[in-house]
Amino acid sequence: MLRAVIFDFDGVIANTEHLHLGAFQRTLAGEGVEITEEDYYAYYLAYDDRTFFRKLYEDRGLELGGALLTALMDRKSLHYDEMIEGNIELLPGAVDFIKSLEGQYRLAIGSGALEAEILRVLDFAGLRGSFEVVVGADNIANCKPAPDVYIEALRRLNVLKVDGGEITPAECLVIEDSVSGIKAALAAGMKCLAVTNSYQEAELSEAHAVKPGLKDLDLGTLGHLF
Repeated sequence: MLRAVIFDFDGVIANTEHLHLGAFQRTLAGEGVEITEEDYYAYYLAYDDRTFFRKLYEDRGLELGGALLTALMDRKSLHYDEMIEGNIELLPGAVDFIKSLEGQYRLAIGSGALEAEILRVLDFAGLRGSFEVVVGADNIANCKPAPDVYIEALRRLNVLKVDGGEITPAECLVIEDSVSGIKAALAAGMKCLAVTNSYQEAELSEAHAVKPGLKDLDLGTLGHLF
C-alpha cells in the first residue's frame, strides 16, 4: 500500500539544474577550472555542493584542501542566490500534482540542494505547507546515490506519528529525475518513479516506472507497484 510520496526537488519540482550548473561554472572560473554542461549532466548531477567539488577536483587530479572547499561552497551559494533571483521556474504540472496528493499521502522532500534553497522555491510556489518534511543536503552525511536523504525523510515522517502507524520503506514512492537519485531510492528500499526532465527514458531504466513528467500524472496507474 502506498502511504508516502517523497520528492526529489531540482529537476522534479523546480527547473533549477541549469542555475546550479551556472553557479558552479562561475565559481570554478575563478580557479581556472571548467565544467561543461555535458560533463555536469553525465557525471555530477544530483551531487550536493560538497561532493560535487570533491569529485570534480579528484577527477581532474587537483588538490582540494578544507579551506578551499569551504570557500568554493560559499561562493557557489552566493552565485546561485544571485542567479535564481527573479528566475524561479516550476516544472509543468508540479504544483497541481502536489496539491492533488495532499490529504491522500504523507509528503516529503529529499534533495541534494540546501534546505534554504528548497524552502525559498516552495514559498514562491505556495507549497511549503504541502510537505511535512524537507530534508536537504545540509541535513545528512552522504549524498545520493547513498540512501541517506530518503532514509532521513522517512524517519522524520515517522517521528511525527500520524494515525496509521509507522510507514515502512516499501510503502514509499520516491519521485526522481536522476540516475544517482534512483539508486538512492532503491538502496533505501523504496519504490521509484523517474521523470524524464534531465535524462532520457533508457537511462532511467532502473526505476520501477518512468513517466515524461508530473503533468497529468495519475498515481493510480502505479498501484500495482504496491
